[in-house]
Amino acid sequence: MKAILGKKIGMTQIFTETGEAVPVTVIEAGPNVVTQIKTVETDGYNAVQIGFEDLKESRANKPTKGHFAKWQAPLKKYLREVRVDDIDNYKPGQVITVADFEEGKKLDITGTSKGKGTQGHIKRWGQARGPMSHGSKHHRLAGALAAGTYPSRVFKGNKAAGRMGRDTVTVQNVELVKIIADRNLMLVKGAVPGGKGSLLRIQYAVKGQDK
Repeated sequence: MKAILGKKIGMTQIFTETGEAVPVTVIEAGPNVVTQIKTVETDGYNAVQIGFEDLKESRANKPTKGHFAKWQAPLKKYLREVRVDDIDNYKPGQVITVADFEEGKKLDITGTSKGKGTQGHIKRWGQARGPMSHGSKHHRLAGALAAGTYPSRVFKGNKAAGRMGRDTVTVQNVELVKIIADRNLMLVKGAVPGGKGSLLRIQYAVKGQDK
């Protein structure tokens, strides 16, 4: 499973040779460094830990410094784990860049969606509002939540007002339109989760990949 960590820069558009405008999200992906290798013998499964974005030594505590020193890797701010079938292709300190990916392939991109604070049931769940005229006092209020006599309570899990956004979201089968290797940039078609500067995990699509 080929994966890389990156940072969302923003959105723009590019034009194809036929003059078609394609909306793209610009992602600064990598370079990433392999900061740990887990094996079935030592950890019960095969995985590779990758790090992204340099971390100042003054910002790292003693256990963090010890971890990177053990694996002979530079200090990194963000760490994520990627399951792999064959760990023989990886070694500590190995650098992963956008050049390891191929244009035209499909990607799964995971990020944290924008937080929208506490919202009502209409914005949060898309529910309908009440009449807006003729003396109605039920414009944007929620409807009945439960029966009165029985069960005399509101069941858990109802779609109601509450915190909206800031969830882990994955968009699948996003096309990798262009790679700018000398600037560590990926241009992917359409929108991806999160705001500008947010952390993204990019990997080849699990399903729907063209063979």
